[in-house]
Amino acid sequence: MSTSETQSTKGFYKLSWLQRIGFGSGDLAQNLIYQTISMYLLFFYTNIYGLDPADAATMFLVVRLVDVLWDPLVGTYVDKHNPRLGKYRAYLVLGGIPLTGFAILCFWNGFAPSLIYAYVTYVGMSMLYTLINVPYGALNSSLTRDTDEITTLTSVRMFLANVGGLCVASGIPLVVAFFAPKDADGEAIINTPEASSAWFITMAIYAIAGLVLLFFCFSQTKERVVMDSKEMADVKVSDLWTEFVRNRPLRILAFFFITAFAMMSVGNAAGSYYMTCNLQATSDQLAIFMGLGSVPAFIFMPMVPALKRKLGKRSMFTFFLSVAIMGMAILYFVSVVPSLKSQMWLVYVAQFIKSTGVIVATGYMWALVPEVISYGEYTHGKRISGIVNALTGIFFKAGMALGGVVPGLVLAYVGFNAKVTTQTPFAEQGILWLVCVIPAILLALAMWIISKYELTDEVIDKINIQIEKQKSK
Repeated sequence: MSTSETQSTKGFYKLSWLQRIGFGSGDLAQNLIYQTISMYLLFFYTNIYGLDPADAATMFLVVRLVDVLWDPLVGTYVDKHNPRLGKYRAYLVLGGIPLTGFAILCFWNGFAPSLIYAYVTYVGMSMLYTLINVPYGALNSSLTRDTDEITTLTSVRMFLANVGGLCVASGIPLVVAFFAPKDADGEAIINTPEASSAWFITMAIYAIAGLVLLFFCFSQTKERVVMDSKEMADVKVSDLWTEFVRNRPLRILAFFFITAFAMMSVGNAAGSYYMTCNLQATSDQLAIFMGLGSVPAFIFMPMVPALKRKLGKRSMFTFFLSVAIMGMAILYFVSVVPSLKSQMWLVYVAQFIKSTGVIVATGYMWALVPEVISYGEYTHGKRISGIVNALTGIFFKAGMALGGVVPGLVLAYVGFNAKVTTQTPFAEQGILWLVCVIPAILLALAMWIISKYELTDEVIDKINIQIEKQKSK
């Protein structure tokens, strides 16, 4: 038997590039939908739908509290059941169709400014997103145990995720502007209720494209590393808490998730306010700025496997998180110096530097999820991928909640008024806090948390080999 065949029989599978791209297309699909929600729903609610920022902030918090209850139920259900279409991949199809519908309805202005309608559509969208995202996260660990293959898979996944991010960040303002009404000078009006149909059409385009990609991901993935259904029969919701307590690497990763996603969500939600209010930017300039949040992925994510081998996991995290903080410091300095504020190219450079650090650090963190799953399997014999992904999902959603709650509360505190074109200096300063200061503080905390992560490549490889040896007995 050849070496490659031996490795495959032990769970260390190598995937084709079509399979890698197929798996990554699932994250591309989810980003087309959820990144639109993350980046633009608060802006839509306050400027087009007509909600008060404080009401929107409260709603974002309530939705995340619902997720805290819903995610463990989904994770437990996924671990205990084996649908005919696949243990994890089935949900890409089963959840994808209703998710598309609810995402589109989130950007419908028909009942504006009804809080009830906003709650129903946003809660429904978030619950359906979880129904896809939790099993999709578990799908990664079911494809192979090979650490290098998982790193490559994660790089491809994050590359495609950032393709989705770029399509959302730069594409949404341009597509909305295409369908939106124009002023006397021919400039698109995208931040008033008159642009409501443009936002609805744009979300429909992105959501349907995401659905097609979810089906493609389903067609190209095959689950190989899964526990037998009999071994998972006694999995229960309380296992989430049990796993959290006994799995130290999982705890570290979970807290890293909450700080990292809080940082990204706060910055993403504030970006459109910063450009339109602080810099009076056009829709084209907004598209460039938001797009630079994803562009570095196409340069640096392909380098991640080599960077990880060269620097090691923790050093790579420290370096790129530091780069992100430096970018935020430059952006803040440029924004407060009047002579520099008008130099849009400096704003773009600062955004590129910040995004480079954020993308690499937060992109690679997904490769650690299969590691903590294997660590749990090694210590207690159960590969509860659904439970683990539900737990990381809770912290991911908690970070996203901060991304919705904090901007809304800060905007309310500084007196942001969506009905005026020029904000007060205090309101502009509050927006700048959201773009630079708060994310930088969260990044510093994330750097300290991830420094405690102890599963090196050598350690996790030994764990995976030992698991396969035990299974072969």
